[in-house]
Amino acid sequence: AAGGGATLHMVFQGNPGTGKTTIARVVAELLKSLGLLRTGHLVEADRSSLVAGYSGQTALKTKAVVESALGGVLFVDEAYALVGEDGKDSFGREALDTLIKLVEDYRMDLVVIIAGYSAEMAKLLDANPGLRSRFPTVLEFNDYSTDELMEIADRMLLEDALVASAAASNRLKELPANLGAG
Repeated sequence: AAGGGATLHMVFQGNPGTGKTTIARVVAELLKSLGLLRTGHLVEADRSSLVAGYSGQTALKTKAVVESALGGVLFVDEAYALVGEDGKDSFGREALDTLIKLVEDYRMDLVVIIAGYSAEMAKLLDANPGLRSRFPTVLEFNDYSTDELMEIADRMLLEDALVASAAASNRLKELPANLGAG
């Protein structure tokens, strides 16, 4: 990000469906509008887009993805999957090491957001010295309440000029509780 100073790289943690990718897009647009990023585009990546099947190819693959995000934001979803549970995934480790190096090399022209489940992201940060200092901002995305989900559903319906009936609204309100019981 232009101007130097503190790093803008971030960790987004929380369950799926809590808005991490959506907020990453907003962050990209905001940083562009503030003049901190050239283009403000968002490149989404995960393990499959960073890790290659052959030794030595992962660094090249990771570098290509990072370079495609220059001027904008690289959003790495499920970042903890790079190193696996035991941390012994050599290809994933190569991707993470390459990413950490490139984050430093391109710090004036790139913001990286690593994202995933809270517990797994905490383990990733704890197990990899240097990640916390490079990704100092950690945002926790809480699950939506039933009322918040209803508001989202109502807004989505209104966008299509629709309104849920009372019976449909009542049924929708029951769904989150039923999901938790499964």
